[in-house]
Amino acid sequence: MAWRLLGSDRAEAEDIAQEAFVQAWRALSGFRGEAALSTWFYRILIRQVQRHRRWSKLRSALGYTPEVKTCDVRPDPGLQDRIAAALDQLSSGQREAFVLVHMEGLTVTEAAALLGKAEGTIKSHLQRALKALRQQLADLQEAR
Repeated sequence: MAWRLLGSDRAEAEDIAQEAFVQAWRALSGFRGEAALSTWFYRILIRQVQRHRRWSKLRSALGYTPEVKTCDVRPDPGLQDRIAAALDQLSSGQREAFVLVHMEGLTVTEAAALLGKAEGTIKSHLQRALKALRQQLADLQEAR
C-alpha cells in the first residue's frame, strides 16, 4: 500500500512500511480494539506516507534532491511507468482514496474511516480520480 500511495520508489515505500510497523509495535499496548487491527495499522501507514510527503516537499523547497533509485525487474516497465505517472498527477486525497478502494479493496466507508474524512468526500475524490485516470490512459483503452 505504501508503494501505491507514494509512487514507484520501492525503497522509500519499504522504509515507510518498516517505520509504520515500528510505530504500530510501540503503540500496540494502546490498541483499544474499537476497529479491526488491519484498519488501525492502515491508518498508521497512511499517516507515515503523509508525513513523508510533507518532508519531501520541504526538502524539495530547500533544494535537496536525493539520488533516485530504480528497480531493474519489472514485468512491463512502460505500462507501469504510465500508470505511476497518471497516479502521480492525482491530488493526494484522490490518490489515497483510489488506492484504498480500487487497489486495496476497502469499501468507501472503510477508506473514509481510515483517512478521517466523510464518505461523500471519498466518493468525490474517487470520481475525480477515475475521470483523470481515464483521460490520461485513454489510449490504452483504444488499444484493446
